[in-house]
Amino acid sequence: MPGPMGRPGRGPTLERAKDFKGTTKKLINNYLSKYKVGLIIVFIFAIGSTIFAIIGPKILGNATTEIFNGLVNKISGNGGIDFGKIGTILLTLLGLYLLSALFSFIQGFTMTGISQKLTYNLRKSLSEKINKLPMNYFDKKTNGEVLSIITNDIDTLGMNLNQSITQIITSICTLIGILIMMLSISVQMTVISLLVMPIGVILVKLIVGKSQKYFKRQQDYLGHVNGQVEEIYSGLTIVKAFNGEKKAQEEFKKANAELYRSSWRAQFLSGLMHPIMNFVSNIGYVGVAIAGGFLAIKGTITVGNIQSFIQYNKQFTQPINQIAQVASMLQAMVAAAERIFDFIEEDEEIETAKRGASTKGLKGNITFEHVKFGYNKDDIVIKDFNATVYEGQKIAIVGPTGAGKTTMVKLLMRFYDVLDGKILIDGHNIKDFKRGNLRQMFGMVLQDTWLFDGTVKENIKYSKEDATDTEVIQAAKAAHVHHFIRTLPNGYNSVLSDETSGVSAGQKQLLTIARVILADPKILILDEATSSIDTRTEIEIQKAMDNLMKGRTSFIIAHRLSTIKNADLILVMDHGDIVEQGTHEELLSKGGFYSQLYNSQFENYIDEM
Repeated sequence: MPGPMGRPGRGPTLERAKDFKGTTKKLINNYLSKYKVGLIIVFIFAIGSTIFAIIGPKILGNATTEIFNGLVNKISGNGGIDFGKIGTILLTLLGLYLLSALFSFIQGFTMTGISQKLTYNLRKSLSEKINKLPMNYFDKKTNGEVLSIITNDIDTLGMNLNQSITQIITSICTLIGILIMMLSISVQMTVISLLVMPIGVILVKLIVGKSQKYFKRQQDYLGHVNGQVEEIYSGLTIVKAFNGEKKAQEEFKKANAELYRSSWRAQFLSGLMHPIMNFVSNIGYVGVAIAGGFLAIKGTITVGNIQSFIQYNKQFTQPINQIAQVASMLQAMVAAAERIFDFIEEDEEIETAKRGASTKGLKGNITFEHVKFGYNKDDIVIKDFNATVYEGQKIAIVGPTGAGKTTMVKLLMRFYDVLDGKILIDGHNIKDFKRGNLRQMFGMVLQDTWLFDGTVKENIKYSKEDATDTEVIQAAKAAHVHHFIRTLPNGYNSVLSDETSGVSAGQKQLLTIARVILADPKILILDEATSSIDTRTEIEIQKAMDNLMKGRTSFIIAHRLSTIKNADLILVMDHGDIVEQGTHEELLSKGGFYSQLYNSQFENYIDEM
């Protein structure tokens, strides 16, 4: 579980791709290849920027040598410091650094453009892909996993791509360039510098090996702590109601203590690397200083070159550290890219109807013939469902939890396809319609309301964007929500959002019902549509819904059996099959499964009274 302490210091647990090589190849061939010209510009200007920066210390060393020689000559009475020559050297140095900065700006600007264009196109592809995926994909994935791909993984890919490519180029060029410049100054001093480096590498490797397990434990306990905080915060009312504050505090204290111990050890070991590398570097400086002084006495090296060499020696470890950091960034980037590509390459919902039957003139007669379905083939939910529904009928589907009520509605709207049997609308197999055309025939009100950030009017018009204001108001009145809307500060132009206060769950449900009324569909589906509405409002909305359902085929899924007494036909389901069917009075008189369900609810209601 990532958090603010997710990757502190060095040595955290890296997220690795399952197929690093294959995903990298796909990223380059399928996506980055579109930006060849831009990448070539980045490559050229990154190299140019690095070269100009590397030459700087050598030229600065020449200025130092010139000053040193001038001072020696002045002391010996043979002249003085040639400030004109020094000025020329410094102006040349300034020009090189300006060119380096300009080249760096151009490559950074170009690379940022490439990474942002890539993430823009990937976000667009992901957004389009969501609408093409079958519903069973979302049965396998949580909302959090899907959102993480679209937000976190895209951001990780974009940011790391922007940094890693230029960092790799500049780090490798810097490493090679510095080594060449060091060798050009003194082979002996370069050998001394390189001999010290393995000591630092060995020590760092030992520390990383020790700290890795503590970073992993830190990540694990960070997840526990964050999870506990989220759990307690979301269920704070229950915790307080059952006096669970002390227990929650003790559990948090225990997890927090473990996080402290593992984090302290991880950070301590990680923090050792910097002083150790400094110590090793200082040993190298001592060796270089002694060797430089010896060579200067012999007259084989100038003072300015010693200064330049020390600067290069100090810079030599920087590109090595940068390459190590880039390796971590690449791992995270490729792992994110792998999840993005997996999402994009998921099997899409197949459109079986190439041309598609017309929905014009259809009345809403529906037939279920030996329907068989399971969310997976080993777990059949609907075994052998048969029913005939005539236009304008109000059909109630009831049964215990898990009986398959909502599943039948999902099959009717082709969120899923049947494994066997068929569903007919006015004699046409629903597979003969294009999914979009088929779903235009339906209006659905679910138990869970869905309102987006926007005005009240925009939310109601979601089902019919070309609706007039008059039509919107009529729909709101039919849903008994017009009066409430008028009490809002800006009426129909009031903005709804997650932070909206003063809007109850029942009022939100009424707004979704107004949305369906505006759509004026041929077939209605009400899945526990009045479950969030108080009894008084339910009576009012029930009358409005009765008027709305006249002349339309309507399916009502309800647990409260008192709400479907006036249904034309009640289908009683249990374990995926229809066990009884008939009107409310007929089913009660049979004294069967429906009668037991109804009486049990009635008894519970009496007990509550």
